Amino acid sequence: MKHLAKIMTWEQAAARRQELAGESRKVVFTNGCFDLLHPGHLRYLAEARDLGDYLIVGLNSDRSITALKGPARPICPEAVRGEMLAGLAAVDAVVVFDHDTPLDLITLLKPDVLVKGGDWRPEQIVGADVVLAGGGQVRSLLLAEGFSTTSLIERIRQ
Repeated sequence: MKHLAKIMTWEQAAARRQELAGESRKVVFTNGCFDLLHPGHLRYLAEARDLGDYLIVGLNSDRSITALKGPARPICPEAVRGEMLAGLAAVDAVVVFDHDTPLDLITLLKPDVLVKGGDWRPEQIVGADVVLAGGGQVRSLLLAEGFSTTSLIERIRQ
């Protein structure tokens, strides 16, 4: 399954980032839980990818999601979430991180563009200072109305 090659270790992602920098290709980074993919995620990732040449998605580990969202989450384990993301045309690489924030991964990769959803103001985005200091951009994209993993989970539970 070719798409599984998109799931990378930190070391593989850093090496790929160096290759892309040498080719003057613009790297975009975003991160999230992506627990139960929905059209809002697809639209967001496609828009993020359009901001550059290569999209790296930092994926919260199961442990980090549980720490952030409580013991009932994630719904899907990280291997499943990673494979689903890797199967999307807009996504070029998926890297799992086990920290509460992606700051260490952002610092390692030094993307040209850092992106989060519209519920984050640019100055609130973790790693914005790192990207801006390197001459990059920080963007907050509008969220697609009517799509939310939390609301999907609530509907399923009802």
